[in-house]
Amino acid sequence: MTQAARERARPPLPRVPAVAVLAHYLVGYRRTWRAGVFSSFLLPVLTVLGFGLGVGAYIDQGVGGVRYFDWIIGGLLASTALQVAIGESTWPVFSNFRWIKTYFAQSAAPLRAGDVLGGHLAFVIFRVLTSIAAFLLVTAVLGALHSPWALAVLPIVALLGLAVAAPTFAYAAMVDSDSWLAMLFRFAVIPMTLFAGVFFPVESLPTALRWAAYATPLWHGVDLCRAATLGVAPQWSVAGHLLYLAAWALGGWLLARRTFRRRLVV
Repeated sequence: MTQAARERARPPLPRVPAVAVLAHYLVGYRRTWRAGVFSSFLLPVLTVLGFGLGVGAYIDQGVGGVRYFDWIIGGLLASTALQVAIGESTWPVFSNFRWIKTYFAQSAAPLRAGDVLGGHLAFVIFRVLTSIAAFLLVTAVLGALHSPWALAVLPIVALLGLAVAAPTFAYAAMVDSDSWLAMLFRFAVIPMTLFAGVFFPVESLPTALRWAAYATPLWHGVDLCRAATLGVAPQWSVAGHLLYLAAWALGGWLLARRTFRRRLVV
């Protein structure tokens, strides 16, 4: 076969270059998805059973008029989305800059920094959606979903994932040691998970901690997911929640794109 024939036989490049970057990660994930089953699916399910049924057995009156098992589902969905998003946005991004340098290889092709960033972020959202979709299916089988609005959890966690992944991309691209990534989990992810309304209402916290919880993107995701799974109105307006998460996503995207452009300049 001649060179011209081989060129014609190749599949056409995507109109959106970021799609090619996404395809790169999907091909790799096809070979490694089994390694993430426990952390992104089985562990949250075990947490649901442990807290929802174990701790919930000691909470006779439930929370907000529903049994604790059903109440905690929305928080666990949101916190799982956050943990998957940040897990995919820390060491993988740091590695692509510092260790295996995948980003530099991609930028050497006709790809801009925004394409490299957008394709990888799209893969992170894919990971969030697949993890939460499986989680939703299990909770539906367990009878913990009270409303068809539970399907709205998927776009909610996609926005939440983008709201936390985009600034985390910028952070992972700026730090010069992976020790800073461990500190992010220690001083941001764990406190958010504990105090953003996942396991108990934030109204039981002191005023200062309550407003700190309101400032986190996780609390807004928790409130929306809980409202969707229970079929009730959220504590804050839906538009307010979505605009706040969108602001995090947009600010993170702009910061990450600026950082990627600076780091990928040859």
